[in-house]
Amino acid sequence: MNGSHIGRIGFDEALSLLRDAATPVPAEAIPLAQALGGVLAEDVTAPIDLQPFDNAAMDGFAVRAADLRADGVSALRLVGEQYAGPARDLAVGPGECVRITTGAPLPAGADSVLIKEEARLADGRVIAACALTPGTHVRRRGEDVRRGEVVLHAGQVVTPVRLGMLAALGFSRVPLRRRPRVAVFSSGDELRPAGEPLRPGEIHDSNGPMLQALLAREGIQAAPQHLPDDRAAVTERLRAAARSADLVLTCGGVSAGEKDLLPAVLAQHGEVVFWKVRIKPGMPVLFGRLDGTPVLGLPGNPVSVLATYLTLALTLLDAMQGRSEARATWRARLAAPVDKPHGRLEFRRGRLEVDEHGGLRVHPDPATGSHRLRAAAQANALIVLPEGPLTLEAGALVHVLPYGEFGAR
Repeated sequence: MNGSHIGRIGFDEALSLLRDAATPVPAEAIPLAQALGGVLAEDVTAPIDLQPFDNAAMDGFAVRAADLRADGVSALRLVGEQYAGPARDLAVGPGECVRITTGAPLPAGADSVLIKEEARLADGRVIAACALTPGTHVRRRGEDVRRGEVVLHAGQVVTPVRLGMLAALGFSRVPLRRRPRVAVFSSGDELRPAGEPLRPGEIHDSNGPMLQALLAREGIQAAPQHLPDDRAAVTERLRAAARSADLVLTCGGVSAGEKDLLPAVLAQHGEVVFWKVRIKPGMPVLFGRLDGTPVLGLPGNPVSVLATYLTLALTLLDAMQGRSEARATWRARLAAPVDKPHGRLEFRRGRLEVDEHGGLRVHPDPATGSHRLRAAAQANALIVLPEGPLTLEAGALVHVLPYGEFGAR
């Protein structure tokens, strides 16, 4: 463990070490339909103008504004129709107009659109009830995006709206960082998959399925695997995973018990970057490399897994994908007082809601044990309580990390 941080380091130092250790995953061209949630590998430059051509913003008549009199008795000869779709070879001359629908290309000679509500037909002519200034109800070519402009930047996440922008620009494939390949392990002889009968002393594995679901929200598919309490087997399975994965993510086996094998395995066969962080829950979190592949060992209690995944694992995954946009952190007022007698930074579970005044309020959960999965399931946010003993009154402003129905940060 020479050069490693094996004492309790601060949370910010752990984040820095994770970011520094991240190796970017390769870029690849992904079909547009699969791009949602991916991270752009390069800037996106518009290959066309948006709008691609001058077009009508409303249903009505394409006209020349100079032909409309202010007294509202202008009579224009209707010379054709242009609907949204392929442009017809139409032109508007003096005293003429063309019926037009929203999105249809503006005929040559026209500079405005007279909306249907301001016009009427009489004896084959269109009577305008108002005057117009040039450009009224017209969407000009390039008014949203000019060809050659950078519209999205490397490191940004493809959201549904950004995906729509890419589609409007004609991209069928998108340059993204490949989703990291993550190998997920739950450790311990006491674990059995859900659905299998339990013998005395055994429990169902909740960490593996929870991590699988959390990763799926990032577009990463990972099938949980098992590590027994056997050093040779742990070494073999982790090294096999390290050969094919971009990240090995484990839970359990990282503390100081007789069967907590991962720190010694990593120290003997790889490298320990840090072990133990001044946080609660999740203090014995372990990070290092095995055969060049990063290994992040989360503690075994399920609430510790949740907290360290949302804060440390996501930081590492984001750095590996070159994500430039920070995850959302919000501020809310405590609905009840909080007492923290210890000195570690704490992620306490809470129920986040919008109060009657439109502000955010968070109800801290009194169940502080890191094994209390029900409390985490009933909560939807982690309340961030800074280092040092503290007492906060109801109404105090705190940082929160939303999850559940408030989103995955």
